[in-house]
Amino acid sequence: MLPCIQHHRPYRQIAVAAFLAAAFCLLPACSRASEEPPPARAAALPFSFDDVKNKAEELASRPFEDPEGQVPDFLLNISYDQWRKIRFRPSEALWRDEGLPFEVQFFHPGLFYNRLVAVNIVDRGQAAKIPFSPSAFEYGDEEFAAKVAGTPLDFAGFRIHYNLNTGKYKDEVAVFLGATYFRAVARDVQYGLSARGLAVDTALQSGEEFPYFREFWIEKPGEDSDSITVHALLDSPSLAGACTFTITPGKETAMDTECVLFLRKDVQKLGIAPLTSMFLYGETENGRQGDYRPEVHDSDGLLVHTGSGEWIWRPLANPERLAVVPFPLENPAGFGLMQRDWVFDHYQDLEARYERRPSLWIEPLGNWGPGRVELVEIPSELEIHDNMVAYWVPEKMAEKGPDGRPVSDVRKYPRKMSFAYRMRWLNPRETLHTIGRAAATRIAAGPRDGSLRFILDFEGGELENLPADAGLTSVVTLDEGARLLEKQLHKNEATGGWRLVLTVAVEPEGAFKTLFPTAPARPLIRLSALLKKGENLPEPLTETWTYDIRP
Repeated sequence: MLPCIQHHRPYRQIAVAAFLAAAFCLLPACSRASEEPPPARAAALPFSFDDVKNKAEELASRPFEDPEGQVPDFLLNISYDQWRKIRFRPSEALWRDEGLPFEVQFFHPGLFYNRLVAVNIVDRGQAAKIPFSPSAFEYGDEEFAAKVAGTPLDFAGFRIHYNLNTGKYKDEVAVFLGATYFRAVARDVQYGLSARGLAVDTALQSGEEFPYFREFWIEKPGEDSDSITVHALLDSPSLAGACTFTITPGKETAMDTECVLFLRKDVQKLGIAPLTSMFLYGETENGRQGDYRPEVHDSDGLLVHTGSGEWIWRPLANPERLAVVPFPLENPAGFGLMQRDWVFDHYQDLEARYERRPSLWIEPLGNWGPGRVELVEIPSELEIHDNMVAYWVPEKMAEKGPDGRPVSDVRKYPRKMSFAYRMRWLNPRETLHTIGRAAATRIAAGPRDGSLRFILDFEGGELENLPADAGLTSVVTLDEGARLLEKQLHKNEATGGWRLVLTVAVEPEGAFKTLFPTAPARPLIRLSALLKKGENLPEPLTETWTYDIRP
């Protein structure tokens, strides 16, 4: 059961990423804002997703207008305790009395949420705006409620409910709240990492731009519907866009997504299908002094499936300095931030229950061409920070406008880009392939100064059926600046998998500066490893494990 949004994250910019604030649960309250009847809905108008695309194109043809400031100060300056007292009344949920498989509840603006969003309902091809009504909320303070009742407002976001885990009540399965952030859960898991509609100029010195959703259209489901569709109008100083999400909850919750973008001006870097998560520390750090928990993270690794069929696993790290880690490839088959460790004993946190956080997998629909999956790791000392970001960066931006004119005329019209993908919110126990996986990464000091020892455990696939004398080999590659001193591979009788131990020496910073005196900074050194039955056999038995060493 998901009675509230645990660790629900308000979003704002910190360095080059968003961070999450304190845990957020809607608690019972006593007072109603008003006994007046709610305002009447606006007249319905014909609607299709093309209307959202037309709105986005028209919006991008005009200068950007920031709606920040529409939420009055008395709502933004409330305390966290006041915010917790504001509760949407479940009896006011959309379709509560119609017996439909889905219901929708709404979030109140204020505190962290300083932009209003319009929400429309689409029924049989007709769209009508839902008016904001204070009577749909409980405030816990009559004086405060009366002040809200006299203020024109709209919603901050909404959440979708569905019989996900039991037929007795509708669980919260997805939430859209703050900028272009949204989250979902699969069966038997709880909220963890987030997705975003788009990332703009992430990890650049110029600073990140955070698009936001201006307006939503929610299609009313049928009596037998197992999915619900949400359309959204996206806006930012550099671009506008139209997005549609078809959400199908279940053992895994799928979101079929399409976005069409119209650029107002040049963008240095677009992040497609961005994912945002938290990683404080994992088994690589062997715990943290002063904390009883062995690991603390919403996700523990980035998984990439290349167009050529290779599976790449990169365990996450909480770096001392900002790290931007690219994985160049063409036509990605998928990528995602995964929570691969589902054992409670590895976390020991009865409140956060990190072993129940979902993985999120992105499957491109259509040809995405050349580009790179980019992982951004931001230093963090607190688990309230979302400090891991991953997304796809296309190599080429839109080259022509809607009428085929060259990009030099971008000031006269918006350029157009579009992409589609499926998001799969997965139970951490779910696997995406049948080969062996990199199950654990541990790092220790090596026997020589400047050396490191990597202890890698591979499990699953054929590995468990191979005896200790099977003749497995490891293929290890290192970037320049590092040397492999020793490697050992042996059967791990405790897990049924195999353990690979690598001892690596890294050239000191001074040696690098001597060789490359004009280099601005020493790049990360990538170390990769995989297991095969024999060096001459083409097919690997495992994923390609990678790690990036910062000297």
